[in-house]
Amino acid sequence: MAQRFLTLVLLLCSTSVFAGLFDAPGRSNFVPADQAFAFDFQQNQHDVNLTWQVKDGYYLYRKQVTVTPANAQIAPLKMPKGEWHNDEFYGKSEIYRQRLTVPVELTQATQGATLTVTYQGCADAGFCYPPETKTVPLNAIAAQVQTPPLPSGERTGVRGNTSTDLPFSALWALLIGIGIAFTPCVLPMYPLISGIVLGGKQRLSTARALLLAFIYVQGMALTYTALGLIVAAAGMQFQAALQHPYVLIGLSAVFILLALSMFGAFSLQLPSSLQTRLTLMSNRQQGGSMGGVFAMGAIAGLICSPCTTAPLSAILLYIAQSGNLWLGGGTLYLYALGMGLPLIIVTVFGNRLLPKSGPWMAHVKTAFGFVILALPVFLLERIIGDVWGLRLWSMLGVAFFGWAFVTSLGLSKPWQRIMQIILLAAALISVRPLQDWAFGHPATQSQAHLNFTRISNVEELNTALANARGKPVMLDLYADWCVACKEFEKYTFSNPQVQQALQNTVLLQANVTANNAQDVALLKHLQVLGLPTILFFDKEGNEHPIARVTGFMDANAFSAHLRDRQP
Repeated sequence: MAQRFLTLVLLLCSTSVFAGLFDAPGRSNFVPADQAFAFDFQQNQHDVNLTWQVKDGYYLYRKQVTVTPANAQIAPLKMPKGEWHNDEFYGKSEIYRQRLTVPVELTQATQGATLTVTYQGCADAGFCYPPETKTVPLNAIAAQVQTPPLPSGERTGVRGNTSTDLPFSALWALLIGIGIAFTPCVLPMYPLISGIVLGGKQRLSTARALLLAFIYVQGMALTYTALGLIVAAAGMQFQAALQHPYVLIGLSAVFILLALSMFGAFSLQLPSSLQTRLTLMSNRQQGGSMGGVFAMGAIAGLICSPCTTAPLSAILLYIAQSGNLWLGGGTLYLYALGMGLPLIIVTVFGNRLLPKSGPWMAHVKTAFGFVILALPVFLLERIIGDVWGLRLWSMLGVAFFGWAFVTSLGLSKPWQRIMQIILLAAALISVRPLQDWAFGHPATQSQAHLNFTRISNVEELNTALANARGKPVMLDLYADWCVACKEFEKYTFSNPQVQQALQNTVLLQANVTANNAQDVALLKHLQVLGLPTILFFDKEGNEHPIARVTGFMDANAFSAHLRDRQP
């Protein structure tokens, strides 16, 4: 009995070992999408939780998770923080493993309301699934009063064209404000403003001087914060229009004009008559008193010099994109606080801690022109796509680092020489995407890829199989969201041995990037779970299932597969 049991165990172990040993290299070991990303949902009045249980070895892309309400209104999604994943073709992407829960806040839902949830993910082993779409039925709920929600039918997620996906945090406004303080229109005015704030009294205590300067800055911050709230509220009312391509192009043109004013092409400021009237109002306030100093600061916030008008306008247009009141008010408050810090220093410590005026202040102003130019690049990237967006960022980087390097050529101190080397290196790194665009990537310039015939649906596939004229057929299923598909293109299909092996094979390719109805029908007809998947048909147009390739193969493995399995 013991001998029979031992024999049975050995037989089972041997079967599993040999099954793995002789398993086809292209055979699918991947589970269906519903098992890789088990989706569930739960509604409790205004709160809906969307949950994914992600199988080990698989992951979801954050940027591919979108929610579209129908007959309902929802608050902006608050996506949890994921982990960073890096690959050669898409760079750094945020992904989710193990478990993902996305809370959705309903503000209103009528009878028959639904949420359409779309998501997409891949396996670590080089296999990607088409975007999955689930419909979540909702219970009807009454509207609740809160921050204006997104309208029904508007797509919500973390894609590039969502309004809250802005390139800079509000804290950057603090640094911009500090930088603006060192431009030639602002810095020389601080000693004069300091004397006016103190009311000409030279023997104030340090604490009293600090308090008055701080109150002046708070008055100025009040004006800027109010501007931020007004613009953000206006942006909220026109959020959909602000995402229209024509509007984005128009805003980009405005940002470019603002940047040109920082470069000295023209002067941008309030009309002189209005500036004079505001200045007279400010002068009537009593310096040295807290109420008078606060009023002086509030009025001073409206007096825009040529150096501050362009950055302020850029920030206002920037926060209009968000439609977020907290972001609008907070950004402008930090901007005003940054501008006021040097004034506080002058008021308390005098001019000793401030740098001397000189040509360097004009360079600070020019540098902020390049900062403003980053905003149109960010907006246009939504329209022209990632590839051209990268080229625009490259042009901006070359222009900025090149300007900084040329500006620093007259400097001779050792640390300045080191800085020149760093700037030159940064310019050379920035030019690389432009070099690849103009001259082609050095590694792929000489590669000749396979000459595929494109098909887009089942009917075109059947026609192509019928027209193969007795030749075997290979069908490659491709999509832009499939990283391993791009690896096949770059590393496998460009290999001379692979091309030689496929010389007498009819090559077909279906691009299912759009994942539309005919793409879904084609994948369903071919019983394809995900990509990359490569199918082989014999001379009669019948598929050889055992020859099917699922997942990435390098050139050597694919060449061996062609020799052993191709009909």
